[in-house]
Amino acid sequence: MTAPIVVVGAGLAGLRAAEQLRAAGDTGPVVVVGREVHPPYNRPPLTKDALKNGVDAAALHYRQRASTADVTWRLGESVVAADLDAHTVTLEGVSGGEVLAYRGLVVATGVGTRRLPLDAPLEWRYGIRTIDDAAALHEALQPGRRVVVLGAGFVGTEVAATATQLGCEVDVVDLLPLPLVRALGPVVGAETQRRHEERGVRFHLGRSVTAVHGTEGPERVELDDGTALDADVVVEAVGSLPHVEWLAGNGLDLANGVACDGALHPLRDGEPVLDVVALGDVARFPVPGFGTVRIEHWNWPTEIAAHAARSLLAGIAGDPEPEAPFLPMPTFWTDQWGVRFQSLGMPHLGLADVRVLEGDITAECAVGYHDETGRLVGVVLIGLTRELLTYRTRIATERPTPTDAPTTLSTAR
Repeated sequence: MTAPIVVVGAGLAGLRAAEQLRAAGDTGPVVVVGREVHPPYNRPPLTKDALKNGVDAAALHYRQRASTADVTWRLGESVVAADLDAHTVTLEGVSGGEVLAYRGLVVATGVGTRRLPLDAPLEWRYGIRTIDDAAALHEALQPGRRVVVLGAGFVGTEVAATATQLGCEVDVVDLLPLPLVRALGPVVGAETQRRHEERGVRFHLGRSVTAVHGTEGPERVELDDGTALDADVVVEAVGSLPHVEWLAGNGLDLANGVACDGALHPLRDGEPVLDVVALGDVARFPVPGFGTVRIEHWNWPTEIAAHAARSLLAGIAGDPEPEAPFLPMPTFWTDQWGVRFQSLGMPHLGLADVRVLEGDITAECAVGYHDETGRLVGVVLIGLTRELLTYRTRIATERPTPTDAPTTLSTAR
């Protein structure tokens, strides 16, 4: 019996991988293993509409295409180990330690919530990464509750806005000097802070958390300058950690996700493992014009899944076919008080030269990010959605395509 392609991770990346394997012509068995009991679902609403109005899990589930009707979904199970030489993965869950052989492996395990090293029990600190997380936090965000959000990134600011709209009193704590500053720089960061403060959110920036105090639950959050913030609800939104622990022991670089080549094959001793690919939040790989990146954007699996599927099938066959240069365009958005902030390209590569290209920063505008050569490497649109294609095209036009960028799939073993 033909061994299946095993896709580890049943989120958007796992779904797109299964779809693109079929689109690329593979007709063999495909098994998708996911630690959650839910089928693939849409995560961005978890900090917005679903958090505000309550979670309807069925409404968040992605519609699955007819082409993947024969894919086997093993939900509520986790892969706890892999042996890339034996071509097997070990499962934990209802299967009770089953070892599953594969003909190809897709790493799509995504990321989990990073936790601060605090003495307070984890159940006092809400993460928000899954449907179950959002449902629990929604129940906690009652009018009048005092909410302290740890982290002023995209998740933290979206949760702060939603909690405020639900009638909560909200404080946001972050070590950095401005919200969103690491990704989008001080111009957009300062404007984000202004919009939040205008609606009552309080920021404590350049500050760290030293303790969360309480008896039956959180009562106050203590900061490094001695400030004590009253708290009924504490939300931890301080970043993420790639789920790569199950790949340990295989000689891969797992320092920040899975290090891959341009064909998305994991690298072992500098050589690609051809019957394995990684995609989505967990993959770190060279993107021509933007360097080596690991990107946690909602659209990223869709951008790279077709490339991953072709790479995997070519690697399994041992006879890779040449293909066009792989030039994905990173994009993401965040909704801040009913206004969409849309990012294109890699703004963080141009933080030294940030300019408002058109419009008014306090209303609608386009903010441009330029590298040391003056090349436009990223744009953030605040509103101004009608200009999305214009700026996407401009970034693509200015983007260098190095002659040494991978344009064929490696045949090295």
